[in-house]
Amino acid sequence: MKILGIETSCDETGAAIIEGKKGGNFVDLISNSLATSLVLHSKTGGIIPEIAAREQVKFIIPVIKEALGETGVEDIDAIAVTVGPGLIGSLLVGVETAKTLSYIYKKPIIPVNHLFGHIYANFIRENPKSEVLNLKLKDVEFPAIALIVSGGHTDLVLMKNYNDYKWLGGTRDDAAGEAFDKTGRLLNLSYPAGPLIEKLASSSQKDIYHFPKPLIDSSDYDFSFSGLKTAVHREIQKVNIADKEIISNICFSLQNAIFDVLTTKTLKAAKEYKVKSILLGGGVSANSELRKRFESVISNQQSTIKFFVPEKKLSTDNAAMIAAAAFFNQKEEPWQNVTANPELYFD
Repeated sequence: MKILGIETSCDETGAAIIEGKKGGNFVDLISNSLATSLVLHSKTGGIIPEIAAREQVKFIIPVIKEALGETGVEDIDAIAVTVGPGLIGSLLVGVETAKTLSYIYKKPIIPVNHLFGHIYANFIRENPKSEVLNLKLKDVEFPAIALIVSGGHTDLVLMKNYNDYKWLGGTRDDAAGEAFDKTGRLLNLSYPAGPLIEKLASSSQKDIYHFPKPLIDSSDYDFSFSGLKTAVHREIQKVNIADKEIISNICFSLQNAIFDVLTTKTLKAAKEYKVKSILLGGGVSANSELRKRFESVISNQQSTIKFFVPEKKLSTDNAAMIAAAAFFNQKEEPWQNVTANPELYFD
């Protein structure tokens, strides 16, 4: 089955084609095209929704054509599109384009929750000839815990199977990615701040500031990073942020606090629900230190839990993960019933 995926939930414009076999444990990536308006948003220190949507109107058709390549839309079995959550203007660009293609080419349309897309990025095989990756993907066992960690979301989900979920908890205020970006603004770092904070933190090896780790010992699976951001703000007011060493130390302590909370809560959930796999997804999952931290914690606990994380370019927003989510959740809708929902969350 070949699926054309379309993703326009925020500032990225993505189109991709994946192919999967009925009953398969993974999908193969055929093509993955992406255009971004990040350069424009870096000038304003954040995403301007109207600018993002206008750029997506320009990008959407060229990106889809690039993803299709020599493949005609008539050769596609279904069209998958992000319907939420996200920016309403951006979502509408993708949704209305998908509906038009569905109507013209008489192809079924599968609406996709963007958050689930980040989970299914773990089931994409980029190189069909890779026997090692083939075996790895077959090793994903259920039940599993999925941690979605991005700019707008930090959520823990219990997966009993490919399409059987239970939401365990999420952020009460700022998500992990927001804490990075807001700290970046306080430190006068360019947007998005996450990659820069990761780079700066790598040159420091000691947790000097010992920032608070909100809700790390709470009995639930919720997250809260606004208090951490406030603590960082107070510390920044005391120091000289022109000093690169000081900035690096702040970045290290911030990252350490966030990652301790993420790993502690995830491993706690994994133990309670006796899971066999942990799946990581979302833009923050591209951080190399977070990946290493999970591997280290699992190893130190001598756990048999298997850890999975997508290729870095599949961790951030992309259309391949939307198509993959559609493959494992083939809930087709008449094109007339497909609508954008910026507030979409977990059922």
